[in-house]
Parts: sequence; structure tokens; C-alpha cells
Amino acid sequence: MLQLDPTSEGTRPLAYVATFAPALTDPDVETPAGVIGPNGKGAVKRYNVYRNNVTVSLIDAFAGIYPAVQRCTGTDFFRAMARFHLRATPPTSPLLFEYGRDFPAFIEQYEYARSVPWLADIARIERAWLDAYHAADVAPLAAEILASVPPERLADLVFKAHPATKIVRSNYPALTIFAANRGHGPVDPIDAFDPEDALITRPDMEVAVHHLPPGGAEFLMSLISGEPLGLAAARAVDASPSFDIAASVAGMIEAGVFSAITLGDA
Repeated sequence: MLQLDPTSEGTRPLAYVATFAPALTDPDVETPAGVIGPNGKGAVKRYNVYRNNVTVSLIDAFAGIYPAVQRCTGTDFFRAMARFHLRATPPTSPLLFEYGRDFPAFIEQYEYARSVPWLADIARIERAWLDAYHAADVAPLAAEILASVPPERLADLVFKAHPATKIVRSNYPALTIFAANRGHGPVDPIDAFDPEDALITRPDMEVAVHHLPPGGAEFLMSLISGEPLGLAAARAVDASPSFDIAASVAGMIEAGVFSAITLGDA
């Protein structure tokens, strides 16, 4: 058992965390002077054991959030990378699922991951998956509501995104690599080279990850930003002249991308 020396300044409630916690994620920081063992003596060894347990637990949490990243890199590489990130960015929330939100950006700058430039986007998809899983429970937009809108007013429709809806754009086949490495079975050779855009939703209880066609990301991002359907469709067609507006609208309703609609002049 570890405790703070009752004569230490760190025993005041507001000072406890500031005294005890910072060294937990940084092995270069000495054991706080006020930490003692049950016999009242210094507790360097006990604190180091506790520090190691905290580090291992946080890295395990990372592995749970980013299983596809770990499978792509291998366990040893992943845990070393996570350890570096942990030292650079200690957790600030007591909720473990909130930790590691900036891990994709860290991977992008991590020297030893430069040979796999798509890895950060795999992490972004996994982070979006977790955020979708924990998003608020809201009923998705029903097809009947959209069908009740007069055809001449469709272009003026403004959509409200479902809280679970996320879009991840990648210059690499990140979605294909993510899908191949998310499970536990053997990974076949991946024959994909083109950029891919991923749509993450949770229309019911299960998170779903979809591949967006060319123009699809522009279309949905415009709608999510509050632009009316007509303008979003124009942006999508500009990005990809073959974009199928009707099929995309039907697909986004089925996927639960939105929760409500209003008319632009309402």
C-alpha cells in the first residue's frame, strides 16, 4: 500500500493528484518525496511497481481502442509506440475510452511509422468507430419522413446528422486495410491502392463502417455542415460527375446518417 506522508505538503486534497500522479507516466521523474510505504519509509520500489502497472493498463486500453493498428504493426511495435505516446500525452480524463483521441496525429508524426503512411488513417477510423459506439442514442431519420416532402422542396432540405455519424477521408486504401485487420482471421493480400473515404454510423446497436463512393464524402460533409440538399448535390457532382444522388440519399437513410430534416427557409 502506498500513501502520502502526513507531514508532506502533498497531503492537502487539492495537492494530492499534483504530488502523486505526474510521475506515474514518466519514468524519468523521481518518486514523489511524500510517498511512503506502510512502515513509514520511502517507497521507491513500490511506486515503480505501481507506475509500471498504470503504464501497462493504459497501453492495454490503447490496444482495445486500436486493435487493427496493433494487428498491422505487430504487438511489440504497437506497445512501444503507445508507450511513447503515453509519455508525451498523459491522460486528462478518468474515462479510458476518451484517452488516445490524439493518437492518430501522433502516429502521423511518429518517426518509425513513416514506412506505413496509411496507419494514422486506420487509427482515425478506429477512433471514429469508438466515438460512434459511445454516441448518444437518437432515432435515425425515417424514410417515410423524407418521402413526405414535396418534390419541389427537396433541394431546400437541411439535414441534422445523427450523433454517431463520422466520416474519415484517406489518401490510402485505409478502409480496406482496416476491414482486413479488424477481425482475428487470416489476412489475405490487399489489392487496393486508391484513396478511400469511410462512413461510420450506428443506426441501431451495432456500429457499421461503409465505403463511400466518389463524391459521397463531399455530399455528406456538405449536408452535415448544414448546407441544403441541392447545394450538397451540386458539390458532389462537381467532385464526381457520375455521382448518383438518388442512390446516395437512399443509402444514407438506410445507414442512419441523419436524425432529422428541416426546410431551409423554416
